[in-house]
Amino acid sequence: MQYYGNVLETIGNTPLVKLNKLTKNLPGLFLAKVETTNPGNSVKDRMAVRMIEDAEKAGLIKPGGTVIEGTSGNTGMGLALACIIKGYKLICVLSDKQSKEKMDILRAVGAEVVVCPTAVEPDDPRSYYSVSKRLAKETPNSWYVNQYDNLSNRAAHYDSTGPEIWEQTAGKITHFVVGVGTGGTISGVGKYLKEKNPNIKIFGIDTYGSVFKKYHETGIFDENEIYPYITEGIGEDILPENVDFDIIDHFEKVTDKDAAIMTRRIAKEEGLFVGNSAGSAIKGILQMEHMFKPDDVVVVLFHDHGSRYVGKFFNDDWMRDRGFLETKPSSAIDIINHDDKDIITVNVNDTLHSAVEKMTSFDISQIPVIKEGEIVGSVNENKMFNHLFAHPYDREAKVESIMSDPFPVVATTATIEEISNLINKENSAVLVETGNNNYKIITKQDIIKAFA
Repeated sequence: MQYYGNVLETIGNTPLVKLNKLTKNLPGLFLAKVETTNPGNSVKDRMAVRMIEDAEKAGLIKPGGTVIEGTSGNTGMGLALACIIKGYKLICVLSDKQSKEKMDILRAVGAEVVVCPTAVEPDDPRSYYSVSKRLAKETPNSWYVNQYDNLSNRAAHYDSTGPEIWEQTAGKITHFVVGVGTGGTISGVGKYLKEKNPNIKIFGIDTYGSVFKKYHETGIFDENEIYPYITEGIGEDILPENVDFDIIDHFEKVTDKDAAIMTRRIAKEEGLFVGNSAGSAIKGILQMEHMFKPDDVVVVLFHDHGSRYVGKFFNDDWMRDRGFLETKPSSAIDIINHDDKDIITVNVNDTLHSAVEKMTSFDISQIPVIKEGEIVGSVNENKMFNHLFAHPYDREAKVESIMSDPFPVVATTATIEEISNLINKENSAVLVETGNNNYKIITKQDIIKAFA
């Protein structure tokens, strides 16, 4: 029989996957080190277990103790798996910019989650750095992991990730590209690879709002570089001890928007459902096109799994609210996809008074009329106004007496141009048939909002 003794033994030996579409116009071979196959679905499993095991050896944590860490979520997941197997409690402190999925996953594996504001200085007592340290002081028999300055983080990647990449590429790797947060991955892998071949280039991906790039190039820690950003898992407003700037050859900054859009493209074009930092890394590679040659073998590390971002970067509404989606709707389905409400209707036997109340209550200007479950007509506020103005005491008249023809019905594939041509002075909306005698409504205002 072949089996593992526990889940921690399954960490590592992650696959190297060739990228085919996103880098097809670049010189060289581009390979993704896909860390999502780790049991906690991220590269952080490697260093989380290593940090706990080294702390045990050093006597820093005792049986039944509590592990406390500030994390963007992935390190917390790795720590949670280790704590489950080793019998420790876990408190994870996260900033409020992290995805809800990450928080829910941590709770699901038994961690206590404390959420802190993002937009505060690192030494602010409300920051997740400060709260982590305070909780460690207040909690008996506890150990503060401090992944930023805990050099076991770097050592884990020197001992595992680096050798794997070297062996998987048969020593032919020329460039290693990865997003930089705590600095453990890039520094540990980079140190190992450069010991094998000092000509290998180590490229770090940074984000706007982080201090890494300018500090690397000038030696200046510029607080003016620091401001809130959306990209998760990379960039910092501090200088972690794990970041070995001497090993890193170049930092490339990537915007929040570019990272978010590329994250979605990786899933759709390469079939790899990975996280936000992977989007940053691929966009950074495209920006550095001039730095690669045809014979290069470039390895880019994908930190974590896309399931942790389904409510953010993979959510159209979230992306649209931040101006990250530039594509305009092209068909009916693009508009009704963002409408989860049932269509509002009136019956032919409803009174004009009740119809007005319903239209006012739901803030709508037109409404389909039904009879025995079928749509047989329509009324709009202009028709209602004209009738009631001419007959002010006719509020109890039936809707059927003033209704117009039904709104035109289109398929979900109808183009925006087709829909627009159907909406005119006489006809204020169209119905979209979604199957099983169900409909959604599209008005002139819906089309205007879609293109706003």
